[in-house]
Amino acid sequence: MREVILDSLMMEWTAVLAALIVIIVIVYKRSNRNGYRIPENISVALTGNIGSGKSTVANFWVEGGMPVVSADELARRAVKEGSSGFKEVVEVFGESIVDTDGRLNRKALGSLIFNDTVAKAKLEAIVHPRIRVLRDRWIQEHQFEISPISVSEVPLLFEADLQNDFDISVVVSASTENRILRLQEKRNLHPEDSRNIMANQIESGIKEELADYVIFNNKGLGELKDASMDVLEEIKASVKRLEGPSSNKLKIDMHMHTCDSFDCMSDPEELLAEAKRKGIGRIALTDHNKLGVALEMAESFPEEIIPGEEVKTAEGVDLIGLYLSEEIPKGTSLEDTCRMIKEQGGVSYLPHPYARGKGGSGRYADEMGKLVDIVEVFNSRLHPIKRNVLAEELAEKHSKLRGAGSDAHTVGEVGRAYVELEKHPNNPKSLLAALQRSQVRGVESPRIVHLASTWAKIRK
Repeated sequence: MREVILDSLMMEWTAVLAALIVIIVIVYKRSNRNGYRIPENISVALTGNIGSGKSTVANFWVEGGMPVVSADELARRAVKEGSSGFKEVVEVFGESIVDTDGRLNRKALGSLIFNDTVAKAKLEAIVHPRIRVLRDRWIQEHQFEISPISVSEVPLLFEADLQNDFDISVVVSASTENRILRLQEKRNLHPEDSRNIMANQIESGIKEELADYVIFNNKGLGELKDASMDVLEEIKASVKRLEGPSSNKLKIDMHMHTCDSFDCMSDPEELLAEAKRKGIGRIALTDHNKLGVALEMAESFPEEIIPGEEVKTAEGVDLIGLYLSEEIPKGTSLEDTCRMIKEQGGVSYLPHPYARGKGGSGRYADEMGKLVDIVEVFNSRLHPIKRNVLAEELAEKHSKLRGAGSDAHTVGEVGRAYVELEKHPNNPKSLLAALQRSQVRGVESPRIVHLASTWAKIRK
C-alpha cells in the first residue's frame, strides 16, 4: 500500500514538474517574440531672441494639446537649493550668490557671468548636463500621454550649441523695433537695456537660417497664433513621414546576455539581428563572468558590438566592464574590478545598483557611484520601477553619465531600453564623450520574462 501511495505521489509531482516546464517553455518562446517597441519621440526645440514672442507661441501649442517644457524652469530646478547642482554652483562662484534665506541669488550670479565668457562656460558646464537629465526625465514621463512629439522652449538654443540635442528646431523671429517695444511695454525695460541684452544673442537672421521652421511675429496676436498652429501642423505631418529621430543619432542597448551566460540561451547573432530590426545600432554583450562570445562577436562586427563582462564581485554584487579584452575573474572585489577595467582601457558600468541580490539592494550604490564611469538608470528587468528612479538620483548625485540596458536574457527583450546619442566611433573615449549629450529610453519587461532565465538554468 505504501509503495502505491509513493508511486502516486511521484506521478503527481512528475505531472506538476512537466506542467511547470511547459509553462516555462511557453514563456521563453513568447519572450522571444517582438515584445514591446519603444514608441519614437520627436523632440522639438522652440527658440527665439528676447521679446520675439516664443513663450506666447509655446502657450498656443499647449492650448493645442502639445506638451511643452521650459528650459528656464528646468534650469531653476537644476540649481534648486539643496541639490547637487546648487552645491556645485556655490562651490565655484562663492557664497556671495546665496541669499540670506539660503536660495540662489540669480541676479548676483547673472552679474558675475554677464560679460565673463569663462565664468559663463563654468556655469553652463554645471547646469546644461543637469537640464538634459531633467528634460529627458520629463519626456519619459509625458511624451506619450498626448503626442509622440515633445517641445522644449530653449531661449539660448544656438548660443549654447544645443541644437543637436533635438530633432527639429523652430525659431520665433521679430524685428528689433518690435522686440524693443514689447520689452518696454511688458517688462518696463529701457530700450538701451534691451539692446545690451540683444547684443549677447545671435542675430535673428542667423537663427532663421539655422532653424528648420521660422515663425514671424511682426503683426498682431491673431496672426501669430495662426502662423504658430500652421507650423505645428507642418511638424506633425513631417513626423508621420519620419521613421524615427534624425539620422545622426545612434541607439545603444548597453546591457544584455548571450548563451555564454549560465541563465541565457540566446544566440548572439540573433540578438544582433533583432537589435537591427528594432533600430538599435549597437549592443553591449555583457555575459555573467564570461567574455569569450562577446570578443568573438566584436571581432566579427566591430562597429555593432561592445564587448563586455558582468562580473559577480566578492561583495556579491554585479559590475560591468565595457570594452574589455581580458576576462576579469568572478569574486574580484568591487574596487579591484574597477581598477582592472581601467587598466584594460575599459569603461566601468554600474548595472541595477538598487536591485535585490545582484545589486546589493543599494548597499554599495553610493560607494560605487563615486568610482564608476556610468550608472545604469534604466534596466527593463528591474521591478519595481522605483529602483530605476533611485539609480537616476544616484547618477545625479555623483554627476555620472547615464546608461540604459534591456538586460535581455531572451532575444525578444533586446532594445527595451537604450541610450540615444550622436553617432560616434566604437571606442571607450568616443562613447563617454557622446554620453554627455544623450537621452535614455526604456520600457519595463513583464515580470514573467524571469521564467525564461529559470528555464535556461534548467536546460543547462
